[in-house]
Amino acid sequence: MKQASRIAALVVLALSTHALLAQAAAPSRPVGSIAGHPGWPVVKPEDVKSPEAILNAVYSVISGAKGQARDWDRMRSLFVPDARLIPAVAASAANGGAAHSDVVMLTVDGYIERNGSRLTSDGFFERFIHNEIEEFGNIVQVWSTYESRHSPDDANPLHEGSIASSFSRMATAIGW
Repeated sequence: MKQASRIAALVVLALSTHALLAQAAAPSRPVGSIAGHPGWPVVKPEDVKSPEAILNAVYSVISGAKGQARDWDRMRSLFVPDARLIPAVAASAANGGAAHSDVVMLTVDGYIERNGSRLTSDGFFERFIHNEIEEFGNIVQVWSTYESRHSPDDANPLHEGSIASSFSRMATAIGW
């Protein structure tokens, strides 16, 4: 009787171990960024018809007069939910003024939280001056040189800079 119980326990243990190993060995299919966020805003086809259209849409969302609300759902729709915006910060602003620069890793919502009120408090307009676009297969790399102002009529820009953007034609789910 004891031997039968031991054999039964060993069989149950062996079957359980086999089932666990089979589950561990079976590769699970990763869930895509958009599929994993079913409530994510849907992109407008005109916003993603070309690399230039995507950049124009981003600049359009963040630009607006003092007090003008921004369309943050449109901003979200231009990025996959797990995208990262990575601004470089100068040494004087990073690490309490340490001698080196740093970067800040932001989600799209992190960008909105960090910059949303600042963009509307005094007005903010950003536009590209020049874009360099490189494509290889389904990957697009864009270097966009931009300038920003409080008002489109300001004589001098507040800031000029460049951003690099990489994206996949497949990520937009709209063919160009």
